[in-house]
Amino acid sequence: MEIDLQKLPLRDGVGIVVLNSRNKVLVAKRIDNPKNFWQMPQGGKDENENYFEAAIRELKEETSITSVTLIREIDDFITYLLPKRLLGIIWRGKFKGQKQKWFIMKFNGSDEEININTAKPEFLEWKWIDIDQLNDAVVDFKKEVYQKVTREIRKVVPN
Repeated sequence: MEIDLQKLPLRDGVGIVVLNSRNKVLVAKRIDNPKNFWQMPQGGKDENENYFEAAIRELKEETSITSVTLIREIDDFITYLLPKRLLGIIWRGKFKGQKQKWFIMKFNGSDEEININTAKPEFLEWKWIDIDQLNDAVVDFKKEVYQKVTREIRKVVPN
């Protein structure tokens, strides 16, 4: 029996915009997609945690960052669907995309705190980029997400 991939649920997740003191955004290059695609920290929400707790946990798991202050929780959920080529592959085929709650946070630490060589590394390298570079850095199927997030960042960090 063939599974109808479009009937799969969306994964419950979070995304984190980390802004440094110069309002640059933290992005990292994924180990499983080492082309020149970068993303902000993000991940799944566990059943027993709220979205903010998930964001703090994911940020620490992926980057070792703990020195952050919440600036703003983006009101709406932002969703994306996986392209057909990745359906049934990503997340062991359990989901067709993600429904994410995004948070904008100020990084209060120094760059030495950032360590992507974690217990389960997800990234090859990281860097700070200008807010306006976000949409050019991301993989194609997340562009709409990043456009929406960029508009939300601009509400707290004007040009």
